[in-house]
Amino acid sequence: MSRTRVAVAAVAAVVLALGAGAAVLPASARADGDPASDVLLGQDVFLPYSPVSAAVQQRLYAVTAAGRRAGYPLKVALISATTDLGVVPSLFGKPSSYAQFLSAELAGVVPGPVLVVMPAGFGLAVQGKPRATTALAGLPIGAGPDGLGTAAVTATERLAAAAGHPLPAGAARATAGTGAGADTIRHAVTAIAVLALLAGAAMGVAAMARGRAATREA
Repeated sequence: MSRTRVAVAAVAAVVLALGAGAAVLPASARADGDPASDVLLGQDVFLPYSPVSAAVQQRLYAVTAAGRRAGYPLKVALISATTDLGVVPSLFGKPSSYAQFLSAELAGVVPGPVLVVMPAGFGLAVQGKPRATTALAGLPIGAGPDGLGTAAVTATERLAAAAGHPLPAGAARATAGTGAGADTIRHAVTAIAVLALLAGAAMGVAAMARGRAATREA
């Protein structure tokens, strides 16, 4: 068999193996212990699996973007059910405890505050340490995912102001692109990893072929 055929066969085998791996990776990602920590690494808002209306999503993304521009980069997690908590469903109904858990998971990558909004209330933490939510005293949380999102919009405005970074009037109405969903982020990471492995494998095969050719010529 020629060197060219050997190289092609090797690359084909690598492609098949990596293709099988790519099919498995998303399923593994979905089994992750804490979905919110995955999403908040790349964007400012984690939405619950129960749908939030487009209008509320738009306001939430706009107000968190405004907070970041104003010097208050807040991460927000909306938790409407135990299914949003992955392997820690026992923390449902305990927003402060989950905020500490979530911000600890993000520590080292996310230095700023993390806000959790549950039907039971608000939780705020930085680097795994709880922070007071006195600025949110009396703030109601409405029913359903939209109620969580609407409360999070006002909470972001209040927390930013309390931290000395007041948002401009109408910040929640400004246009802001919505973030990617959790599956979109996981699939993108998988695709990047597969492409990197393919490139490395191709370079390795090419180097082997050149080495063999040099040996035979010597």
